[in-house]
Amino acid sequence: MFIEVNGTRLFFDVEGAALVPDGPRMRAKPTLILLHGGPGFDHSMFKPFFSRLADVAQVIYLDQRGNGRSADASPETWNLAQWGDDVKALCDALGIERPIVFGGSFGGFVAQSYATRHPAHPGKLILSSTAARIDYEAIFASFEAMGGPVAREVAREHWTTPSSESRRRYFEACLPLYRQRPSGDPDAARRAMIRDDVALWFNGQGNEHGRMDFRAALACVQCPVLILAGAKDPICPLPFSETMAACLSPELVRLEVFPDCGHGVQFDAPERAEQVMREFIEA
Repeated sequence: MFIEVNGTRLFFDVEGAALVPDGPRMRAKPTLILLHGGPGFDHSMFKPFFSRLADVAQVIYLDQRGNGRSADASPETWNLAQWGDDVKALCDALGIERPIVFGGSFGGFVAQSYATRHPAHPGKLILSSTAARIDYEAIFASFEAMGGPVAREVAREHWTTPSSESRRRYFEACLPLYRQRPSGDPDAARRAMIRDDVALWFNGQGNEHGRMDFRAALACVQCPVLILAGAKDPICPLPFSETMAACLSPELVRLEVFPDCGHGVQFDAPERAEQVMREFIEA
């Protein structure tokens, strides 16, 4: 499905009903909005895992502005402020109140933008394998520890001087280090709609990836926050998650560390990830 939001056309998909029969009444389930990684990827990375949670929440899969099936829009609007505002506008257009917003990796940057720009709007946040601020030297050291000097150099080249060629080499040498166990779905990567131009804009020309810093702004978040972190995540090392937790109000934040997981804990530990998120949604 498509919807016009903030001057562009966004694709979204819905799984599960918002209202379900419950004896003599219709019971409302919370809405879980999923913000994918990238930029330059699409929502397909969340299927089929998040179908597990459709019994406790209505799940909305979103292709963010310029990504996946959504319209290109102007590259000047490919920024975290606009992506964050798009989440709020999507909710306004669909009549969604107090959503639970899940942001994975780059989607976590967008979730932080949304929650800090509109702090009274979200019901809950789930920040998975993400960061409030990027420390490139920590990332390069993490890749070297996991993949040796070659992985470090490929990562350094990609994140400091991004290009289509450095991105290709990064996908070959570094992306396999993101997870601790092989994907059980060999077709997942083929299904994804990948946009190099959006990624290179965000990481290169504007370098918002390297400039962003939500640490101070996180103090204004008013809703409960669940942080999911893999202890063996090379691109968002554990200290990134610990920093986010320290910047949030202690009574609102819960940090869950997955010792043997990499980037995107639901891929390496699906059963525990489901349990933790289910408990958080239902609390």
